Amino acid sequence: MFTGLIEEVGSVVMVRARDRGAQLQIAAPHTAKKIRSGDSIAVNGCCLTLSAHRDDQLAFDLLKETLDCTNLKLLRRQSRVNLERSLSVGGRFGGHFVQGHIDCTSRIVAFKKSGGDHRLEIELPAKFAHYVVRKGSIAINGISLTVADVLAKSFVVWIIPYTKRHTNLDCAQAGDLLNIEFDILAKYVERMLSRSASNPNH
Repeated sequence: MFTGLIEEVGSVVMVRARDRGAQLQIAAPHTAKKIRSGDSIAVNGCCLTLSAHRDDQLAFDLLKETLDCTNLKLLRRQSRVNLERSLSVGGRFGGHFVQGHIDCTSRIVAFKKSGGDHRLEIELPAKFAHYVVRKGSIAINGISLTVADVLAKSFVVWIIPYTKRHTNLDCAQAGDLLNIEFDILAKYVERMLSRSASNPNH
């Protein structure tokens, strides 16, 4: 479980294709000091198991399914990635509960400065539209954000200067593919309503 509060922006050192997947190596000096092999790390919001670490670098083995379902398949040397360690017992909690299970990828429609902040508009696939509501939580590339508006085929979040500077949204632009995880509470509500509808007498 994660919080959606990015701890470090790492830099990809190497991506190497292998049978049914890839090996990923990331330079992350801050994170590397606080983890051990086997720990869970969210990389652009995708929960990965740390296979090894040395000095200031982290290594991960990626399954083909992970590559197919996330924007990790687009990573190249020097790509910037959002990193967050899993939530520890007694640790400080902010943001919202993020599982690290990517629901879909969506492209940026527009990313423009407005006043001191940035308005980020992202495509919203119709099959997931019921999970997105104004003032609801959503994780974008692992960042916990609040939905500001829901449009016909997209939704809008506002990015404050601190978030832009301390995540890989700092280099984002229209057309970029983002990892999206919808709020787990919305999924639980959907499940309960579905069960109630199928069992009207309970």
